[in-house]
Amino acid sequence: MKITILGCGTSTGVPMVGCNCPICTSDDPRDKRTRASLLICYNGRNVLIDTSTDLRQQALRHHIRRIDAVLFTHAHADHVNGIDDLRGFHFIHKEIIPCFASQATLDTLRTGFSYIFDEHQHSGYIPLLAANEIRNPFELFDQVITPIPLLHGKTTSLGYRIGNIAYLTDCNAIPEQSLKLLQGVELLIIDGLRWTEHPFHFNIPGAIAAARQIGASRTILTHLTHEIGYSDGKKLPSGVELAYDGMEFDLQ
Repeated sequence: MKITILGCGTSTGVPMVGCNCPICTSDDPRDKRTRASLLICYNGRNVLIDTSTDLRQQALRHHIRRIDAVLFTHAHADHVNGIDDLRGFHFIHKEIIPCFASQATLDTLRTGFSYIFDEHQHSGYIPLLAANEIRNPFELFDQVITPIPLLHGKTTSLGYRIGNIAYLTDCNAIPEQSLKLLQGVELLIIDGLRWTEHPFHFNIPGAIAAARQIGASRTILTHLTHEIGYSDGKKLPSGVELAYDGMEFDLQ
């Protein structure tokens, strides 16, 4: 199984438009962050988590030739607004891609992107995605996908556990029942927005505390703002790292 962090930035991306702070003007390529998304490759299949606003750029950068399924965490713009970029894959492969999300997320996607899911009479648009509601763990290409309910401020999002890997973006609390689903995770990729507190996201101390509860041997902080430079990684405890765009993991 190969994991690629396609984007590790917060909703604005880094550099942020109009900003000339030290991180936004940094020469370190690891400080250039597109919006958060993840690619999981296993059993000859490519599974995408979230269609970030920067999906086209990410797909070109990583030479992604096909997407076999999409998992959505929630319906905030930075995680779904690249959905139209799936059309390119459809033009080549002529396949409708299955996608998976909570019913609330699917409802929002259907409202904002109805042409992606349903053929409109005389529109010329062909459906690109087949919607599947997530209620329980399910099997996808011979691999069990376990949804992890998370709190994201006053709303909710879904994380995902696949084998001994968990991806928990956009959250500021993990319910007790979800913590039980995460026991035994070895690689944890988790929202660690910035050093200072935020009402909808874990800050870095909060993410580290959650990682300790889970007990992962390796923790990667993602969804990073321009308050954090990659060089800040030296401040983190052993076993905790900052993500960067293009970060890869090859796992058994």
